[in-house]
Amino acid sequence: MLAVEQLSHRFRNGSEETPVLHHIQFKVEKGEMVALLGSSGSGKSTLLNLMAGLMKPSEGSIVINNRPIEKMSENELAEFRRTHIGFIFQSYELIPHLTVRENVELPLVFQGVKAKLRKEKALSLLNKVGIGEKSELFPSQLSGGQQQRVSIARSLVTEPAIVFADEPTGNLDTTTEKEIIDLLIELNETLFITFVIVTHELEVARRTRRVIQLRDGFLVEDASWAGDAE
Repeated sequence: MLAVEQLSHRFRNGSEETPVLHHIQFKVEKGEMVALLGSSGSGKSTLLNLMAGLMKPSEGSIVINNRPIEKMSENELAEFRRTHIGFIFQSYELIPHLTVRENVELPLVFQGVKAKLRKEKALSLLNKVGIGEKSELFPSQLSGGQQQRVSIARSLVTEPAIVFADEPTGNLDTTTEKEIIDLLIELNETLFITFVIVTHELEVARRTRRVIQLRDGFLVEDASWAGDAE
């Protein structure tokens, strides 16, 4: 599903180079739910951007669905992201003048899917994430937790191979955080969706079955703890 192979990255500023990631290597299998854990400055945001095809690595390879994405052109990457990758953001990134349903439908608009099918898929996913009755409201009429549920539904509407969640509970209180992680676990188990959850919170990371931990640009731990989901 996802293979990160001997990945290194350096940022260049004029003639100077600053190393950010050092020989990162791991695999994520289809249907896994993995946390990428690290504090600020650990390199996790850079690694996320590389895995999502938003940046090109200095060295190494990123393979998603048997395709090395670092070899793709910008146009190929844009198309690949539209069809193979879903995103969940800390700040939800919902469009305020669109309804909840229209926000979920938006990725399908870019794919040219007909309106009737777009609506059916959006409503089905909104029901799955528990806010089907909010479909015709606007984001400003929802709580933070409800907005994140919309973001989750939108991330799944194209049936992506993998979903990257970037600090998905960062703007939420403790109770709502638990509800959102519970929902992601349920979607992972019932729909067999592959999730990579980027977080700096150990409490969030330990709700997943496997944690990949970065520190100062190095992979320092790749651990599983089945049965520790609570």
